[in-house]
Amino acid sequence: MRATHTISAIALLSIMSVPAWSGDFATRDQAIAMVKKAVEFIKTQGTEKAYAEIDNKGGQFTDRDLYVVVYGLDGKVLAHGANAKLIGKDLIDAQDVDGKYFVKERVELAQKQPSFWQDYKFVNPATKRIEPKEMYCERLDQTAVCAGVYKGGNA
Repeated sequence: MRATHTISAIALLSIMSVPAWSGDFATRDQAIAMVKKAVEFIKTQGTEKAYAEIDNKGGQFTDRDLYVVVYGLDGKVLAHGANAKLIGKDLIDAQDVDGKYFVKERVELAQKQPSFWQDYKFVNPATKRIEPKEMYCERLDQTAVCAGVYKGGNA
């Protein structure tokens, strides 16, 4: 029997260590562009170098409330542009504030289609509030490369 970690958006808020950015919020088009850039970077630079750059909060894969996250198709976080404490954790059973198993759903969607949008609720690193979020993901080998926008900032 394997141990699973259920992390709610509220619990994640307590371990978030992201600076509050000023300025406007990212758009859907910027999220798509960021994911495509990350996928290309992973393909050309390899996972070790690419994941280190994705994990770098001051790097090219973090912009305001927009950051890249890479999940293995088993639900394990491989890279995270907003919260290094989540790297290596199995979040397959993570739920948002409404009880939605958003990582499990994300993995299932990535196994079925090459790219997709997913809705759930998550802590916005810029506002520190739980907000509706749309995550854009592309499958790359046995991973899902994702970046999302918060609807609260794009209303």
